[in-house]
Amino acid sequence: MADILEITIKKDEDTQVLLGHAGFIKTAEDLYEAMVNSVPKARFGIAFAEASGPCLIRIEGNDPELKKSAEENLKRVNAGHTFIILFKEAYPINVLPAIKDVREVTRVYCATANPLTVLVAMTSQGGSVIGVVDGSAPKGVESDEDILMRRKLLRDFGYKK
Repeated sequence: MADILEITIKKDEDTQVLLGHAGFIKTAEDLYEAMVNSVPKARFGIAFAEASGPCLIRIEGNDPELKKSAEENLKRVNAGHTFIILFKEAYPINVLPAIKDVREVTRVYCATANPLTVLVAMTSQGGSVIGVVDGSAPKGVESDEDILMRRKLLRDFGYKK
């Protein structure tokens, strides 16, 4: 019988998180290339957990603090073939297409700056991410005023004309 663990990702409020599943020894380097080719000035740390052979956590990135934080968070998640990217000075929408295009990436669980809890099933074989809790539950339905504010924000950011 598996035990279900709730692992809270520890990060600053302004740090973005990508959590996913991938599988090959070159994953960490390929994720690094995807990040720098998407937003060259983004600061980031990547941790990728192998699931065979030496079963090491591979670390890449261009920011020592974010690399260390990615490593510590992935150690706590403790699931093979899982990766985490912590980054600043970019939004998930800027990097997500390139991350999804990495050939060994099979799933992206989330891309968020929200508080994040990872649900991990621990078995005798090891751990597996079974889902995430991304942010908070809905508190209602948007009003006409909320719709106008949302649309304005998207245009202010330059995502809509």
